[in-house]
Amino acid sequence: MAPLHPDEAPRSAAPIAIARAQGPWLQGEDGQRYLDGISSWWVNLFGHSHPHIKAALADQLDKLDHVMLAGFTHAPVVELSERLGALTGLGHAFYGSDGASATEIALKMSAHYWRNCGRPGKSRFIGLAGGYHGETVGALAVTDIPLFREAYAPLVRLAATVPSPDARQAQPGETADDVARRAAAALEQWLQQHHADTAALIVEPLVQCAAGMAMHDPEYLRLARALCSQYEVHLVVDEIAVGFGRTGSMFAHQQAGIQPDFICLSKGITGGTLPLSAVLTTDAVYAAFYDDSVARGFLHSHSYTGNPLACRAAVATLELFEQLDALNANAALAARIDAACAPLTHHPRVRHARRLGMIWAWDIDSTLPDFARRYHQHALARGLLLRPISGDAGHTVYAMPPYVLDDEAVHCLGTGALSALQATLAEEAA
Repeated sequence: MAPLHPDEAPRSAAPIAIARAQGPWLQGEDGQRYLDGISSWWVNLFGHSHPHIKAALADQLDKLDHVMLAGFTHAPVVELSERLGALTGLGHAFYGSDGASATEIALKMSAHYWRNCGRPGKSRFIGLAGGYHGETVGALAVTDIPLFREAYAPLVRLAATVPSPDARQAQPGETADDVARRAAAALEQWLQQHHADTAALIVEPLVQCAAGMAMHDPEYLRLARALCSQYEVHLVVDEIAVGFGRTGSMFAHQQAGIQPDFICLSKGITGGTLPLSAVLTTDAVYAAFYDDSVARGFLHSHSYTGNPLACRAAVATLELFEQLDALNANAALAARIDAACAPLTHHPRVRHARRLGMIWAWDIDSTLPDFARRYHQHALARGLLLRPISGDAGHTVYAMPPYVLDDEAVHCLGTGALSALQATLAEEAA
């Protein structure tokens, strides 16, 4: 059974059978093409079936498909770890299978670190209002999306929640920087009272995606880093959705000029080809586990940890960033998409139009309770895959496309997104 999500009704239409994909396009079994405007849930970076990644996978499949990392290693995981360390300054990597696993790993590692340091009482966590970090039980503890969390409430040990620096909360005369500072002041007040039993703060840097692409000023990250250092609390940045160029820099937290204690990575890490996640951390955290005692070791494992095929795909993806000068190319592509989407941005029913890097979002003033589902269907009818987010903040149409849109695809995104909105609002007026 396919999973249901908030923007899909239980009796919605049958799933669309996709037969193949190339570049930014999906093709159904009936031949209909769809522009993948959300990168298949934010995982695809350089288009589907990219020849460089395919060639790397074929070569690796001829050499080694899998071996456990317990007592063994292999070239792709070593190269990937070295590349990620060079990009982030965090030289130790632990691998999992998906984003929620990365969250679980980071939280467990943080709490176990404090235990190994003789401070077992530091086992609580803090998350931001509206934060999303996955749907396994541990990840739900730091996820502030009620629909996901409440169904499993008896299983979840809830973390504390502090205010979000979402720039849309700006009062008249306030800037995004002001909102960031106000949220940081609330964090400081909480830490003053609870730092002794708090292990870590987890943050989606610059963009809280599931909260309606809530964007915030980098100043919040700078202040949070300083506060976490002052009160001896780990800073975990969840780059699962926003890493690998989505926000304009390789990793979002780099725009604040900070170094976190943990970085969670997944989604785009393999260019959208194979499941993989990684948690990067510091020398200090690694040293706390380096011991002959099994009880001091990090007690977490995945059978497919560091799978050679997935790691080789990730290395090939990082090679494409270099070969294509992707971050600079994306800046030029984003300007073209801005121009194509300008009529949508200036539509009278749009609020808080915003962009960061290769992420666009528009809040829609609509009273339709099923706006997201209706809009999604109208977009599909126009050959465009977009899935709005509806929540407490209202209805948010967003685009997070692959980095390979040509003129045809840019035109499809701009005209299709606007036309789908007009059709949805016409139903509201009817």
